[in-house]
Amino acid sequence: MAYLELRELRRAFGPVVALDGIQVELETGEFLSLLGPSGCGKTTALRLVAGFDRPDSGSIVVDGKDLTRVSPSRRDMGMVFQAYSLFPNMTAEQNVEFGLRIRKNRRAARRKRVSELLELVGLGHAGKRYPHQLSGGMQQRVALARALAIEPRVLLLDEPLSALDAKVRVQLREEIRRIQTQLGITTLYVTHDQEEALSISDHVAVMSSGRVEQLGTPAEMYSAPATPFVAEFIGTMNRLEAVVVDGERGEVEHGSTRLTVDAAQGRTRGERVLVLVRPELLELEASTDGGAAGENTLRGEVLTQTFLGPVTRLKVIAPDAELIADMSTARAAALPIGSRVVAHVPVAGTRLLSLSEEPASDGQDRGGR
Repeated sequence: MAYLELRELRRAFGPVVALDGIQVELETGEFLSLLGPSGCGKTTALRLVAGFDRPDSGSIVVDGKDLTRVSPSRRDMGMVFQAYSLFPNMTAEQNVEFGLRIRKNRRAARRKRVSELLELVGLGHAGKRYPHQLSGGMQQRVALARALAIEPRVLLLDEPLSALDAKVRVQLREEIRRIQTQLGITTLYVTHDQEEALSISDHVAVMSSGRVEQLGTPAEMYSAPATPFVAEFIGTMNRLEAVVVDGERGEVEHGSTRLTVDAAQGRTRGERVLVLVRPELLELEASTDGGAAGENTLRGEVLTQTFLGPVTRLKVIAPDAELIADMSTARAAALPIGSRVVAHVPVAGTRLLSLSEEPASDGQDRGGR
C-alpha cells in the first residue's frame, strides 16, 4: 500500500475546474514532484494535501488513514512556501522552534532539536539572526528547518526556489534532496521548472488542465513521453507531423520526405503521427550539393545559433518543419548562420505518438493554481 495517496481528487472554483480527478501515489520516503505550467492545478493539489482547502470529491490518505476532513493542525504535514513566510519578529532559532512550542515539547528537547536542524541546513552559525538579516537562500533554509522540526509524516514544498537567483536555486535544490534522502521523509514538491523536477525527484507527475498527463521516473519522462503535451513540456523536442505509409518497414512520410523510424513499426497505414526527436539526436552536416539529401535526411538552412557553453543550439528551417539540433560548440562553428545543411533523422531513438493522442477539448473551462 502506498504511504500517501491522492484518490480521484476534484476541485472547482466556480466554472474553473482546477483538479479533474487526479490520482497520485507516493511510497514511504519517496520524492515526487508535481510539474506543470501555471494554472495546471499543482498548487491546488498541494493545498488539499496540507488541509488548507477541501476537495469537492475524492480523498487524501496517509499511511492508510483518510485525512480528507481532518484539520491542517492534526495532519502532521510540514509545509515550505514560496515566499518563506518566516515570522519577522523571531530569530532563526525561534522560527524553527515555533512548531515545537505549540506542541508543548520540553524546553531542553526543543533547543536540542533546533540546534540539530540548523546544523542540518547549514545555518548553525545564524540562529540568533532575524529574517531581515538573512539572504533569500538562508531564509528558505530556515523555513525548511521549521517544517522539519515537527517530524512531519509528509513534507510539502510549494515552488520553494522560484524567488531565488539561479545559482542559489541549484545549490538549495541539491541541499533539499540531500536532507530529504538523509531523513527518508516522504516529499511532495510543486514546481514549474522541469530541470528542477527532473534533477531531484524519484518520480514526476506532469500536470495539464487539472489532470496528470504522465507519471514516471525522470528518465521515462525525457526518453518516453506518453503524450504530445509531455513531449513538448519536458525538454526540447522536434515534432515532425507525418503519415504512416508502411507499418511493416517502419516508414512514414513527412511532407515530401519519406523517413524510416523503428517506432513506426506495427502502425496502421494512413495513420497520422508525430515523429519526436530530441535535439541531441538530430545530426547536422554541411550540404555539399543541391541533389538528393539521402535517406532519412531533411535539407534546411541554419537560422540561428545559441551558445550554451560546450553545446550550441542550432535552429534550422526546412521546407516542412523548423528543427532544433544540439551539437558541440566546436562543430557548430563550421555551420554559421545561413549555412545550407542536411539533418539526419535517426532510425532508432525516436518516439512516435498518434495525433489522436492529442488531448481533446470538451469545451469545459479548466485550469487551476
